[in-house]
Amino acid sequence: MINVKTDVKRKKKAQQLARDLGLSLGTVVNRYLDIFLTEGRIVFEKPEIPNGETRKALQEARQALKTGKNISPAFTNAEDAIKWLNR
Repeated sequence: MINVKTDVKRKKKAQQLARDLGLSLGTVVNRYLDIFLTEGRIVFEKPEIPNGETRKALQEARQALKTGKNISPAFTNAEDAIKWLNR
């Protein structure tokens, strides 16, 4: 267990962002510690987070993969791929 002093506002914002990403704050802190220990570096840049439209498209794509719906077949040439896309 690690106790870290930070202001309440920062902690609440961090907890909310972690929740929005489907993570706990402890998971986020542990990941940063893992990077620090294994790579000896500190990450300061903010990762790119998909916006709502992109998250929706990703969710739809994952669902399509699960159901096999709207999955592109394999093509041996570009012409067939373009025909399939234009149909």
